[in-house]
Amino acid sequence: MQKILFYSTNRKAPEVDLINALFTGQAPDRGLYMPKTIPMLSQEEIAALADKTYAQVAAVVLGKYTLNSLSPDTLLKLCEEAYDYPVPLEHVQAKTYLMRLDQGPTASFKDFAARMMARLFGTFLKKEKRQLVILTATSGDTGSAIANAFYAIPNIKVMVLFPPSEVSNRQRKQMTTLGKNVTIVGIDGKFDDCQALVKKAFTDNTLKEIWLTSANSINMGRLLPQTVYYFYAYSQLGKDNEPVYFSIPSGNFGNMMGALLAKRMGLPIERLIIVTNANNEVPVYFKTRSYQKIVPSRVCISNAMNVGHPSNFARVIDLYGGWMDETGTIHQQPDIEHMRRDMWTISIDDKETRETIRSAWGKYRLMLEPHGATGWAGLQHFIRETKTDGLMVSVETAHPAKFPEEIEQLLSITPPVPKSMIRLEEMKESYLQLPIDYQRFHHLLLEKYRR
Repeated sequence: MQKILFYSTNRKAPEVDLINALFTGQAPDRGLYMPKTIPMLSQEEIAALADKTYAQVAAVVLGKYTLNSLSPDTLLKLCEEAYDYPVPLEHVQAKTYLMRLDQGPTASFKDFAARMMARLFGTFLKKEKRQLVILTATSGDTGSAIANAFYAIPNIKVMVLFPPSEVSNRQRKQMTTLGKNVTIVGIDGKFDDCQALVKKAFTDNTLKEIWLTSANSINMGRLLPQTVYYFYAYSQLGKDNEPVYFSIPSGNFGNMMGALLAKRMGLPIERLIIVTNANNEVPVYFKTRSYQKIVPSRVCISNAMNVGHPSNFARVIDLYGGWMDETGTIHQQPDIEHMRRDMWTISIDDKETRETIRSAWGKYRLMLEPHGATGWAGLQHFIRETKTDGLMVSVETAHPAKFPEEIEQLLSITPPVPKSMIRLEEMKESYLQLPIDYQRFHHLLLEKYRR
């Protein structure tokens, strides 16, 4: 198989191979990397996934991208190390299922990408003799997943920026109780402010002596593992190439971009239901073809989705023949009709999110947290409005125990706490605090990581 190269969505940077795309994160022209060729799985290959474990499915799917970088045996070993937890597909009604991506060490779907990234980085770094600094921003779950996945890995330092007022106590503690090679910084602002600081650092020539990369979903290393659970769900539920519909809670749009890549790789996804919270810039775009960032982003109880300008939407626009730059300006409109055929969008506000948590529990004894509730609500709207039936999978992206106050208030039930989170309450926290000030942030980076 020919080596897959990656190009920038801003189209002004050289093409790179997988390893360079991983270590670079954001392209030098501030665009995001995309595979020049999207590899395909045949119907026969997809059917053959039916009797495989999650790790084995991951090795097949990711192997399409890593063939020239890793041996199949090495990749399978990394996948078995990364995916040592279950991926429940909970039957709800008829052919409708909930895919729970909340059984990893930080009880979030971000574990799937973060743990694979950590192993890929660790493997490829063995040939290097310098320190890599992973710089990332989080609106909730990304930071804890990245911090835990890269914790204590040699030659890697981690810095995570987060908005303290917008994450839950448990989300924060999953980051701030680690220490060692992990530095957590609270920014007095919103997620978009954190993300803007991170993006600026990546293009700052005065930081060239620090080897920076990202573990946000702007990094291809995040997106590729996120294609796998769509293939896995289909391997367990689908048959005879029947079409499937996925409903995906969406914030920075990395999760849904993974689904779009899976579709382009040959998975028979009929349509994606893309669900946002009140940050509805993308649903509005689908209706009007006018993209307007929401600044500041709206604060919702589905906090990991509080994104007023999702970075990965530039990749979506690119995939359909358009060009959006890093500021959100669309220089070339994509094929919007094709996008509408592939995706159906909706915004769910906090009131409906809470109502959905109550109704799902009352009707099905289905316990949802705020993010998964938006996905479930969006799916119900889609079914009612389009009169569609068939194989449906709604995605739950975090464990209900990460939001105990909401669950207790709405259901009068305390959600069971996963083993990975039980010790958090007694552990000591430590994190830095900064205003929205790039010069202060720049100084901190140099102080901590300049050699």
